Amino acid sequence: MLPSLTARRIAVVVKGYPRLSETFIAQEILALEQRGLALEIWSLRHPTERAVHPMHKAIKARVTYLPEYLYEEPLRVLRGAFWSMGQKGFKATIKAFWRDLKRDFTANRIRRIGQAFVMAREMPEDVRHLHVHYLHTPASVVRYAALLTGRSWTFSAHAKDIWTTPDWEKREKMAEAHWGVTCTAQGAGNLQSLSHSDKVSLVYHGLDLSRFPAASESRPVRDGSDPLDPVRIVSVGRAVAKKGYGDLIQALAALPQDLHWRFAHVGGGELLNTLKRQAQDAGIADRVAFLGSKAQPDIIALLREADLFVLPSKEAKSGDRDGLPNVIMEAASQGLAIVATNFAGIPEFIRDGLEGQLVPPGDWEALSNALNLLARDPERRKTLGDAAFSRLRRDFSMEGGIDVLEARLRAVTDVQKREPERV
Repeated sequence: MLPSLTARRIAVVVKGYPRLSETFIAQEILALEQRGLALEIWSLRHPTERAVHPMHKAIKARVTYLPEYLYEEPLRVLRGAFWSMGQKGFKATIKAFWRDLKRDFTANRIRRIGQAFVMAREMPEDVRHLHVHYLHTPASVVRYAALLTGRSWTFSAHAKDIWTTPDWEKREKMAEAHWGVTCTAQGAGNLQSLSHSDKVSLVYHGLDLSRFPAASESRPVRDGSDPLDPVRIVSVGRAVAKKGYGDLIQALAALPQDLHWRFAHVGGGELLNTLKRQAQDAGIADRVAFLGSKAQPDIIALLREADLFVLPSKEAKSGDRDGLPNVIMEAASQGLAIVATNFAGIPEFIRDGLEGQLVPPGDWEALSNALNLLARDPERRKTLGDAAFSRLRRDFSMEGGIDVLEARLRAVTDVQKREPERV
């Protein structure tokens, strides 16, 4: 038959959608959609938050939710399993699954194959390529579905999926994927050491500056000397171990008595109640506000009112760690001085003493000292904030990364357009 003239669509597969903490994924989907790529979204989990960002409302792609737990939709799973048994790729898929299961005998592994059966059966025929965010659970589902159906797939790896997934699993997935990208040099180095060096590329998410207002030119000059107008410190991030917020509470509690400050945290997370108790026990609860999850307009408003942004990331006991958190770039978009840790992908953007102040991860005393010195020095804060914004605009805008992804995804779909239709 003649090559198909039907436009090929791409399925973007994510662990959960929409998620307030994953602005980088929503930003990417929206940008690719605006450049004319035909996308649809497949999510392994339903949303757990009521609020959404304006980006989520602007995205037009259809969203399909897989069974989050197989027992919740047994008929759907059974239909997928029976359909899959009749596919040419079934034997190879089961072989790969069994090999994985022997090394990782968990209910989660079984759930992945069940979700893959459903995805393979329900995926529209004109969706011939799968692009998955995260190389752990979501990529397992995509890998099995691709084996079943003969579709190609690619991946974007980020942080937790790189550092908590066994090397054998990453190696085998990358061998089958067409290509992959990741968002920090540290992560790229890890993955490239396990695969052909040209299989994985460094592609920064960057920031779509069109979504952010210009930094305020009338930020009050606070130096912590006025109890009626204290220095405002803010952080945005999930209350989980890798964010280091326990260290931050210790650092805040150790600030000198003559420094007047207030701290606001935005984000949900499993450690939120623990942090509230820690602040209470440290005697600073009256100066600390835990605001919960917020949509991006509320976050931007908070950043515009703040004097300092802080993010004390570190490695969790599980091995989980940050990549290059988008919230640091969002703080830079508003000209905020940034105090963070010299860890993960953070120093790829913030250079110590140039665009912000970096301290060793887990060192709450150094963190407290950096906060104290910058809180008292509004001129230094402005110098660092201006430099961070300049670096963001010059080297970390969204366009460069989206250019790469658009070109690579179009190349995949262009190849498929030239392939003959199945008969």
